[in-house]
This record gives sequence, C-alpha cells and structure tokens, in this order.
Amino acid sequence: MSKRDYYEVLGVEKGASKDEIKKAYRKLSKKYHPDINKEADAADKFKEIAEAYEVLTDDTKRAQYDRFGHAGANQQGFGGSGDFSDFGFGGFEDIFDTFFGGGGGRRRRDPNAPRQGADLQYTMTITFEEAAFGKETDIEIPREEECDTCHGSGAKAGTKPETCSHCHGTGQMSVEQNTPFGRIVNRRVCSYCNGTGKFIKDKCATCSGAGKVKKRKKIHVKIPAGVDDGQQLRVTGQGEPGVNGGPPGDLYIVFHVKPHEFFERDGDDIYCEMPLTYVQAALGDEIEVPTLHGKVKLKIPSGTQTGTKFRLRGKGVPNVRGYGQGDQHIRIRVITPTNLTEKQKQLLRDFAEISGQVPDEQHENFFSKVKRAFTGD
Repeated sequence: MSKRDYYEVLGVEKGASKDEIKKAYRKLSKKYHPDINKEADAADKFKEIAEAYEVLTDDTKRAQYDRFGHAGANQQGFGGSGDFSDFGFGGFEDIFDTFFGGGGGRRRRDPNAPRQGADLQYTMTITFEEAAFGKETDIEIPREEECDTCHGSGAKAGTKPETCSHCHGTGQMSVEQNTPFGRIVNRRVCSYCNGTGKFIKDKCATCSGAGKVKKRKKIHVKIPAGVDDGQQLRVTGQGEPGVNGGPPGDLYIVFHVKPHEFFERDGDDIYCEMPLTYVQAALGDEIEVPTLHGKVKLKIPSGTQTGTKFRLRGKGVPNVRGYGQGDQHIRIRVITPTNLTEKQKQLLRDFAEISGQVPDEQHENFFSKVKRAFTGD
C-alpha cells in the first residue's frame, strides 16, 4: 500500500515551519499513542505520524522528501536501523508528562524541581436544613505534613541526603533494547532513589526518611447555602503539601445530604404531600403547611381532589450560586375514613341518597362486568 503524504499525515501545509510541525505532531501523537488509544489501528497511525515527524523536522531528509518523495526520504536511512533514542522516545516527553507524570525525553525532568502537592477528598454528611441554609463548621482531615525533626529532608539530624550513585542525581535510568525498528532507549524512574535523585544513608527516626508525617489538620469550612447532595466544595491550598517547595494541593469536600422525613428536593424546589380529611377536601379549609422557612397558611377550596397541587413561591432552597430561590410544591392526598361507626356509615348512606349517588341498575351492571373480568364467572 502506498504511503500517505507526510504533510497530509500531520495536517500541515508544505511550507509549514518546524514549530508548526512539532505542534501538530504533539497533538496527534497524544491522540494515537498506543498506551492511550486502544483502537485497533492506533499503533499504525502512531507509527505513521512518528515517521512523518522525523522526516519533516530533519532539514536534509525534508529537502530530499520535497524533491524525490518517499524514495528520497528513505535514502537517508529512515525506517531501517536508525537510533530512536533522540526521536522515537525523546519526542514523547510531553505525552508522558501529560498522562503518566514522568519524563521520557532528552530534556529530563529535574527530580528536585518544585511540584504541587496531591489533592485530597473529604466526604461530609449534613442535614437537609444545613444544605438549604448553609453553616460554618470545623473538620479534621488526615494529611501529610513536613516532618518537624528533619524539616522535610528525610535525613538524620546532622546529615543530609547524598546524590544517588546509580542515576547520578537524574532520577532516571536508561535501558537500551535492539528491536526490528532500531535501537530503542527506554528511560525509567530510578528504582534505587525512586526518582528523587538522592539517597538517604542515615534516615530520620521520626519519619523513616520520608520527610513527611501523618497529622490531623483542623480546617474551618463555610458550607454555602443551597448545596445539594453530591456537590463538592473546593478549599484551595488545603491538600497535601508540595514537594521541593512546590505549592500545596487542594481539598475537595463532597457533600452527602441526609434525606428529610417530610420534604423532598429537586434542584432548588421543595416537594411535600399534605393529607386532608374527607370533610376538609369536600368543604374547604385553611391549613398550616410546614416549610423550611416556618409554617405558612394555605387555603383549600371546597371540592379539592387527591393529586391537586399548590405552589408556595420563594419557599424552596436558595440557589447555591445566588440566583434567586426555589418554590415549594404541595400535593394533596385525601384520606378516606376508616373504622366508621354505624352512625357515620348511615350518615354517608343518607348523603349518597340525597346527592343521587346510590348505585343504580346501570352502575350495578358495570360493576358486575368488572367482577366477571377478574373472576371469569
């Protein structure tokens, strides 16, 4: 199968600069790297992208390619037994930095450079009312702090960490491997110093050489009004401390809201169900409805049916971002009386007769049909 044009592979114009070519390569290599993209043809596309990049960033090979096409580029030795240490893996530094936190190229990451600390997550359980109106509280979180004995060095008092003799302070070790595609150089984290570039001969007795110890940190938290179940609050700078003087990470507080025995919530709106007696529903009444903001009087018109809905504006939950306030929705449920006395039953029979609701022959025929449908009689 004929090869695609290298400029087409990278999606750049023929006169593109090296910076434009590198930018296009980095974008595509991240997308199709076999360790990231699990599609069946990802490896082939990645190899094609890498081949195009090597040719178009080499002035001599690019000139030959522009003049003679793929034949000219191949005459310069690409695709045979070339050394991939300066290209095939050195150019992937951005990929490994982005996805794996490592450094795999010629520009090795300084193991002693400042790095931001890790983020922490804390789950806080709060009541329905606390979620609605917010609150201030103190929490304690376990996190790593700098060791007070060695001040973070990990070394025993009077000593200091030494440069790792295996990686010479780089934090990485190179492993060469001959493959059908050439000699490949893999750079891995030094297993002797765990990538720090340093070796602690006499470790601090307090932290065992880690430079950090676990402590419980008290933090004052302001829970915003209107927070909902599953939402989270970011507390900047309250995560794990940074490494080598880097900034600390952040703390993310995830809220778990306890269910309420009477109210339900949907967004900023509150829902509840109010029971009415048969008499209240038939004659109408004025009732007191509980809300998060206190009791509110509600007029019930006569003849109200089960399922009738009422709305109390502004009696819901404040929007967590400050965009107004929700409403409270009330659904009526008429309670059918039970355990009637004989006198009550007779009064209902009299009511039915007066209102003309005594079952007639037509109704009896209908109920008979329903009965037969279920019994088969």
